[in-house]
Amino acid sequence: QVQLVESGGGLVQAGGSLTLSCAASGRTFRNYGMGWFRQAQGKEREFVATISWSGGNTVYVDSVKGRFTISRDNAKNTVYLQMNSLKPEDTAVYSCAADLGGDGGPNTYAYELWGQGTQVTVSS
Repeated sequence: QVQLVESGGGLVQAGGSLTLSCAASGRTFRNYGMGWFRQAQGKEREFVATISWSGGNTVYVDSVKGRFTISRDNAKNTVYLQMNSLKPEDTAVYSCAADLGGDGGPNTYAYELWGQGTQVTVSS
């Protein structure tokens, strides 16, 4: 059974930091692009960040540039999202996703495999 499992979410005060992890089991994804997306209550899913299979290319939504960093450790089949200077508007369920046929990107339809999500809540 192929799975993506996120961890690291929680409650943090504004200005604080969290690091999310996304671990793949059942298959290796070192050849696939990966992405992080988020969905706030009552809103549509939003692209946050993506990283190419090599880790050499990253793209971020404007609202998190300079605050969030996506990275990957292919030896551990894990992708990370380091989140600094968190704001209340960052509150959402964060999900990772794997683009099994390409190198990721900002569009949800490019991703075939999704994790269950982890809640991030930022208090003011």
